[in-house]
Amino acid sequence: MESMVNKSFWIDRPTFVTGGTGLLGSWLVKKLLELKADVVCLVRDWVPQSELVLSKTIEKVKIVRGDIRDETLLERVLGEYEIDTVFHLAAQTIVTIANRNPISTLETNIQGTWALLEACRRSPTVKQIIIASSDKAYGEQGVLPYDENTPLQGRHPYDVSKSCADLISQMYAYTFNLPVVITRCGNLYGGGDLNWNRIVPGTIRSVLKGENPIIRSDGTLVRDYFYVEDAVLAYIMLAEKLAEDRKLTGEAFNFSNEEPLSVLEITERILRLMKSELKPVILNEVCYEIPKQYLNAKKAREILGWKPIYSLDEGLTLTIKWYKKMGCINERNFKL
Repeated sequence: MESMVNKSFWIDRPTFVTGGTGLLGSWLVKKLLELKADVVCLVRDWVPQSELVLSKTIEKVKIVRGDIRDETLLERVLGEYEIDTVFHLAAQTIVTIANRNPISTLETNIQGTWALLEACRRSPTVKQIIIASSDKAYGEQGVLPYDENTPLQGRHPYDVSKSCADLISQMYAYTFNLPVVITRCGNLYGGGDLNWNRIVPGTIRSVLKGENPIIRSDGTLVRDYFYVEDAVLAYIMLAEKLAEDRKLTGEAFNFSNEEPLSVLEITERILRLMKSELKPVILNEVCYEIPKQYLNAKKAREILGWKPIYSLDEGLTLTIKWYKKMGCINERNFKL
């Protein structure tokens, strides 16, 4: 993994991360600190169970408290800390919450993106901006797998928020020549995901509690499952490549293991790895979900020289290990 990263690039580099307490943000900040970057994080809510907090990584970075929609605050941070590289991960990421309360999702994901990019446009020190879009930005398509030329056509609240944020990011790149590159990842999983209605952490927690895992859909939905440490490497490589070649400005890259599985298949894989004889309970109560959605990552392989390090079983094994450890040593803060 380390051989794919230019360590000298990151030493003392002023780097701004939004969404640092989330699943991807926690692991990205940890890796940036290992690379000796000078990291500033924007934090809205205090999440004591976050990997960023539990690992005490948060004590090693500069913290700015505030909302991603606050353009004045963002411009102050970028200017005062002389930020060079920006990773924009802050978002409302839960589909069910977006369906119940679309306004908070639209405001955070769309307005938050343009506020950050406008602040970057006014900040001359910023040289690389990596924007987290999603495979959900593509919406439902008739041709699979999706490549980067697939139209962005979300139809439901979360998907639309990612389509819009993605297009806004492209607008700032092409209209204002802002050094923006966009990532579109499959379903991220890994230790530290506290959204129990997601299938990977939810299934692991159920097994640790001795309960049958719950599948809220009919079990046939097909998705990519992408390990968080592979995603971290992808983001770091992308920033380095953009610094080398400004021609990447405005480009989007899919990142995926290219091993699509149904919800039932990923659940059964976790049960097998945990040596559990529990059986999933299929509720079949989910609505507004795309039946099949998975990515082609050829562009990232060919242009960036990127490839995933972890197989699905390796990523799931590391994830299971994280939840077992946290459930045992920190029961007060980590409610299984």
